[in-house]
Amino acid sequence: MDGSAGSQVRGGRLSVESSVLAASNLLVLAVGDPARPWTWTFVGLTFALYLFIGWRSRVRETAGFYVAGQGVPAIANGAATAADWMSAASFIGMAGLISFSGSDGSVYLMGWTGGYVLLALLLAPYLRKFGHYTVPDFIGSRYYSEKARVVAAVCAIFVSLTYVAGQMKGVGVVFSRFLEVDLWIGVVIGMGIVAFFAVLGGMKGITWTQVAQYLILILAFLIPSIAISSMLTGSAVPQSGFVFSDISERLNEVLLDLGEKEYTKPFEKFSQLNVFCITAALMFGTAGLPHVIVRFYTVRNVRAARYSAVWAIFFIAILYTTAPALGLFARYNLIKSLHESKIEQVVINNGSEDTKFSFPAERDAAFAAISAEQEKTRTGEVGVTYFLSSKEGQALDWATRWQRTGLLAIEDLNQDGSINLRLNEDTGISELAMIDKDIIVLSTPEVAGLPPWVIALVAVGGLAAALSTAAGLLLVISSSLAHDMYVRFFAPHSTEAEKVRIGRIAIIFGILVAGYFGINPPGFVGEVVAFAFGLAAASFFPAIFLGIFVKRVNREGAVTGMIVGLVFTMTYIVMCTADKSLPLMFDAPIIAEDQWLFGISPQGIGTLGMLLNFAVTLSISFVTKPPPQQVVDLVERVRVPSDSSAASDH
Repeated sequence: MDGSAGSQVRGGRLSVESSVLAASNLLVLAVGDPARPWTWTFVGLTFALYLFIGWRSRVRETAGFYVAGQGVPAIANGAATAADWMSAASFIGMAGLISFSGSDGSVYLMGWTGGYVLLALLLAPYLRKFGHYTVPDFIGSRYYSEKARVVAAVCAIFVSLTYVAGQMKGVGVVFSRFLEVDLWIGVVIGMGIVAFFAVLGGMKGITWTQVAQYLILILAFLIPSIAISSMLTGSAVPQSGFVFSDISERLNEVLLDLGEKEYTKPFEKFSQLNVFCITAALMFGTAGLPHVIVRFYTVRNVRAARYSAVWAIFFIAILYTTAPALGLFARYNLIKSLHESKIEQVVINNGSEDTKFSFPAERDAAFAAISAEQEKTRTGEVGVTYFLSSKEGQALDWATRWQRTGLLAIEDLNQDGSINLRLNEDTGISELAMIDKDIIVLSTPEVAGLPPWVIALVAVGGLAAALSTAAGLLLVISSSLAHDMYVRFFAPHSTEAEKVRIGRIAIIFGILVAGYFGINPPGFVGEVVAFAFGLAAASFFPAIFLGIFVKRVNREGAVTGMIVGLVFTMTYIVMCTADKSLPLMFDAPIIAEDQWLFGISPQGIGTLGMLLNFAVTLSISFVTKPPPQQVVDLVERVRVPSDSSAASDH
């Protein structure tokens, strides 16, 4: 079973891309979707709520725009932090990654969870005590260098743009399926909603919107998880069903019967070295993510920062302990639903019209028509939608609807009128030609046959997760461009109104760039986000950690280390994903998988970049002039356990 997010099936197989062509004919092809009215209703209500909060939270001063006036209660900041943290990668992508990676998918769970604990306990209180608006503020003052501030701001922009691309892709995935619009239209709608409450309210509007979004996304994740756990294991507690039932053994048996690896067997997808590197990159990248760090500036003092961190860990744990269970349940249900399902009808789309064939009466004619259409095209690719029924005779409308999005592709290779998921011994492929990992959570309620309102709730939960994180990231981009660069270097005497206006313009710029990469993403959501964490680990974490705990580190070492770490990691990621990140220039990766450095994947290379950053920073710092005494005194004050003053704007 191929779970990659590839854009097409090559070598004469059916095109995934071409199924997107059918979007223009959705009214003709449509199977009644009972979840659609619920989805429109829930999306309308939640979006109206977000817009209302954004309007009520509009601000006019920089303190409100960048740090919500530092008046957010600890529990509310904890919920907002959790929503900011649990992005589309957590809600949509992580369970999908675990579902298709099995035991090895736990690297994402361990890395992201451990990273937040590291950030909350080791770094956040010190940064909050430091009292500035942004991470580049800390870097600039700690390393007594405007050059360091600019380098940090550039790093923040790179990390945030990479991260936010994954969120916009998640928005597009949800809209393309549940509202049956093109992916790019879904991205544009999401851009408009985020722009409204982020531009008007800044951090204040984002914070209170994220509190509402957390409540929505956690309900949307838990309700189907509880229902499916009850159906498969008899336990209404997903974590309990996952650990104490025999569901994992049952899935292992099913997979072995299909010729695949055991779900619970470790080091099948990733080597031991890769498991370590990816986990470390995610963990240390988490501790360097600027959009999470800035949340600790929005509370009144260091004590509140610590309490909000504890609340955030609690809120995050609710979803993160449920995701492995949902991933396993989803894989089991998907196989049980699709394997040996019967083809009832085939619709062939050649770009201008649809041709329908009923099975089994017109089976031979259908496959002859597919072959004829393939011969007409240069690539042998044809848009085909299979209408399926289960072994019990129940229509699998969910499979039809997801095929139309281009995120699920099925092909009857042996032309026997049924879909077999058993891997071919010679080719190693099955008749599930492609499934995008990002649809696992979103499709699971449909596959399990849950009520339409639950399906719609999951859709708005996915949107809430993506939009909440996108808003936080856009504020980081805004603060880096406006507060850390433009205002400081080009308009230092700006009024409060001018600073806020510049920040809003920067958010709009960030939304436009993020929208482009959301429409043309360099991978699936979880993969794109993993790249962002690697960049954060290689650039920010060493500078922040050493800046707090090693007084001898100076600006020369920190600036050089950040540049080396960022450039090395970014270059490696681009070269390994050149066909996706630079599709107009390359049709294949520059560095193929068998040429990876030490066998380390692009998701894990941030660990090597981080170690390189540490080595360069420390080496240069200890052979060059030590920091000034006032900087040493500053580090001492930050590390002494006392309360914090208000955030400063300097």
